[in-house]
Amino acid sequence: MTSTAIVPAVAGASGGSGDCPFLFTAATPVVAASDALTSVVRRFVDDLRRDTGLEPAPEPGAPAVRVRLGADGIETVGIAAGVRADGAAVDGPGDERHALSITADGIEVWGPTPEAVHRGLTTLRQLVATQLRGATAELAAARLVDGPRFAWRGLSLDVVRTFHDVDTVQRVIDMCALYKLNVLHLHLTDDQGWRIEVPARPALTEVGARGAGGDRPGGFYSLADMAGLDAYAAERFVTIVPEIDMPGHASAAIRSYPGLAPAGVVPSDVEGLAVAGGLLDPSRDDVWAFVEDVLDGVLPQFPRSAYVHLGGDEAFGMPSSAHIAFVEQAAALVRGRGKKVVGWQEAARAEVDAETVVQHWIDIPAAAAESLRGRVPNAFLDILIDNLRAAVDDVPRALARGARVLLSPSARLYLDRPHGDDSVDPAQNAVRARLGMPVYPPARLRDGVAWDVVADVAHIESDDQVAGVEAAVWCETVTSRSDLELLLLPRLPGAAERAWSARPTEWDEYRHRLAAQATLWEHRGWEWYQADSVAWPVLTP
Repeated sequence: MTSTAIVPAVAGASGGSGDCPFLFTAATPVVAASDALTSVVRRFVDDLRRDTGLEPAPEPGAPAVRVRLGADGIETVGIAAGVRADGAAVDGPGDERHALSITADGIEVWGPTPEAVHRGLTTLRQLVATQLRGATAELAAARLVDGPRFAWRGLSLDVVRTFHDVDTVQRVIDMCALYKLNVLHLHLTDDQGWRIEVPARPALTEVGARGAGGDRPGGFYSLADMAGLDAYAAERFVTIVPEIDMPGHASAAIRSYPGLAPAGVVPSDVEGLAVAGGLLDPSRDDVWAFVEDVLDGVLPQFPRSAYVHLGGDEAFGMPSSAHIAFVEQAAALVRGRGKKVVGWQEAARAEVDAETVVQHWIDIPAAAAESLRGRVPNAFLDILIDNLRAAVDDVPRALARGARVLLSPSARLYLDRPHGDDSVDPAQNAVRARLGMPVYPPARLRDGVAWDVVADVAHIESDDQVAGVEAAVWCETVTSRSDLELLLLPRLPGAAERAWSARPTEWDEYRHRLAAQATLWEHRGWEWYQADSVAWPVLTP
């Protein structure tokens, strides 16, 4: 069946009419039925060239790929649950359901929106790339009908602990788009650095952007850089959501503007773990002038995002009342500027409304943190354990207030865990020994797909409670682009499968679909971890 090469798994597939395959070559025309799809077709042709080297140059009379707008036949797939980061209605402009028909005479791709057609053409990209032999891809006759389980399907990328340049972020956007993820959540600020230009606060980039984790170099995205990234993502139907983390994780901001430090704390105290240093005090007027300047400088750089992520996590050492006061006032400032709020799950300890998205990440029992004793300072460990105990009530509290939950359980969707599978490449096993947060148990590839978003997450009882699904990659151990890509691939497709596909994933079937993707990664020049649990194809340079 044609669909065995596709990740995420399609909702419905059946054999097409006739037994003869369609032969896709560089001479296959790709024809848009309306001007609204011209840019979508152009994107497909360019991506296919980068995936395979093929660049369709149509010959008269050749069988064609025809793309059109239409909703016929897609009703067998339900409307996506959750919310979209761009605010589009899932049953209107944000409808991503689509269909493909493959016969010996041609291919047709259709859906009710340009984005839906783009998703269908992404499936076709995978089929061509994985079936290509020489200069021809033989595609079996089939009819595919597909659509996502959840509307928000994302990746949170840490650009603070390791600064990733524009080209690297574009590569990550390409990976997201290939696996039908539609959100890139950029973690732009933290204790180790400030990565986005705010014109009214130049010291944030003059001072706060210096350095990163360890001895790695710093950097930041200029207004032009961010405009370019936002446009690049938009062409691929990916929405960039910015995160400005506060009131905790604010050491870089305080280094830039020492007057933001809490009373009695000097800037030299806000390094390292920042147990009580990297905090913004809600009782200080100059803190709120700073927050307003930041919001006014950052929000216009993300015109397509309906949301701003305010962090709200790990405000270690901050009184609960001060944390709640800060989150509530910051959220009010965001709403007053016409945006909605996302926060890590600790933000639910404040009064959240039904339009707020609460991002669940803590699935570590407080008792498990005891294993860290002796490895981290006891004062910090005690604060951490208190936070883990409080976290048990975060999701129920958010749900009781009508908020939806963005699911990022760390045990399943934190991609910075050490690899649990050996690599077939001995050199990668040497990298594996240092790559991934050592406080987390190693995770195997199958662990990323052998679970269910609702059934296996505490307190979640139905898709209706879920805003979406988002993986995360934190970069404390990442020293280069190569390291980053070795954590993302081949894990990211599994995260995308759980966000997109409603049906359970059988590991033995999935690993064959995953293996087929390696030829595409190789052609793209992406680094990937060659886990020995998958029978990867023999690839030639």
